[in-house]
Amino acid sequence: MNVAPQVNRIKERERTAILQSLRAGVVPRVGLQHIQVGRKAEVGALLKDLDVVKEGAASVRFVVGRFGSGKSFFLNLISTVALEKGFLTTRADVTTDRRLHGNGGQARALFAELMRNLSSKAKPEGDALAGVIDRWIGSITSTAVANDAGVEQAIQDRLRPLQDLVSGFDFATVLTRYFKAYQAGDSATQQNAIRWIRAEYTTKTEAHRDLGVRSIIDDADVYDYLKLFAAFARIAGHAGLVVNVDELVVLSHRLASARSRDANYEIILQMLNDCLQGSVAGLQLLFGTTDEALEDRRRGLYSYEALATRLAPNEFARDGVQDLSGPVIRLNNLTPEDLYVLLLRIRDVFAYGDSTKYLLPDEGLKAYLDHCARTLGESYFRTPRDAVTRFVGLVSLLEQDPTRDWRALLGSVEQVPLTPSTSAEAAPPVPEVDDLAHFKLG
Repeated sequence: MNVAPQVNRIKERERTAILQSLRAGVVPRVGLQHIQVGRKAEVGALLKDLDVVKEGAASVRFVVGRFGSGKSFFLNLISTVALEKGFLTTRADVTTDRRLHGNGGQARALFAELMRNLSSKAKPEGDALAGVIDRWIGSITSTAVANDAGVEQAIQDRLRPLQDLVSGFDFATVLTRYFKAYQAGDSATQQNAIRWIRAEYTTKTEAHRDLGVRSIIDDADVYDYLKLFAAFARIAGHAGLVVNVDELVVLSHRLASARSRDANYEIILQMLNDCLQGSVAGLQLLFGTTDEALEDRRRGLYSYEALATRLAPNEFARDGVQDLSGPVIRLNNLTPEDLYVLLLRIRDVFAYGDSTKYLLPDEGLKAYLDHCARTLGESYFRTPRDAVTRFVGLVSLLEQDPTRDWRALLGSVEQVPLTPSTSAEAAPPVPEVDDLAHFKLG
């Protein structure tokens, strides 16, 4: 296998983020382009989605793959590309305390996490909300002053389309209050407006006292405000909003109540219907989940009949043929060749993109793959996380002591299991419980 090494010089910040993340078995937030391999068709399908969303449509995709197959990497890669295309992006993992539906603040907590993780091209690591609003206000101010027009009136005119959406009037009111505080140098009110948009207010009384609005973003409003923020993103000059929700498997594995699962699935159905029917503009929804969490007829998405119908595979797509036009994208397994290229690129990251600084020769890469086949089994390339984590550990030792013999290191390791993952994907399902309350008479 002759693969030319990367020639791009890799920055220290990117190198550190990539290697630390891979060593811990998580997805790096920067530098993904240096280690992306395979899945050309799947990436192409998502890029077409972004083009459609940029034109004012909406899209929803369920990225499905087994534990360790690279779902989170794939989702983050698409988000990185979206930033380059002018989108705002955000991401959050579903947990039992952060989910799409809840009656105790769980949905509001998910929305708050999404707003905290909001990223823009200027601030790709998150916490971009205030900067997005400030740049938009600055742009409108410059245009209004150049045209000798009133800035506040110009802002209200630009926000008027939001008032046609559910909860749009209060959202526009808070943004207007933010502008007035911006103009007056009132940082406290600006921060209160950001808190409101992040769903950090828990009482309407407090919101009315600070901002003059009589509503807050609560559990029942989360999806409406995602649509609102997507509309605002386009008003603010961005291509749209990409929302990446991973660990959807929590809904099937970790929620004990069937009623709670169905309530969350109902929100997913609403999102799916809106995007497929063209009722939303400028919004790309990406969900990461597993085969079991999708197809389990008792607990998974298929347990909700309407979702089972809409997410069913194309019956004509057989014998390795994948239909990428539907909402479900199943990640194809990496081939051994793909994994080899991935290890080449990780080696390149260690060397800052300089082939003269490689810590492991090509012979060592091939020997490592043979080692993986012996210790991890023949499916090592299908879920590359374990192989990648161990490879980073191997090359890290060679970096710390270049006199070490890689042959001796490989020969000294037998089949040693990694620490069990705490991910919901790897955890057994929580036993079903009765939705009725239990009590006894004294």
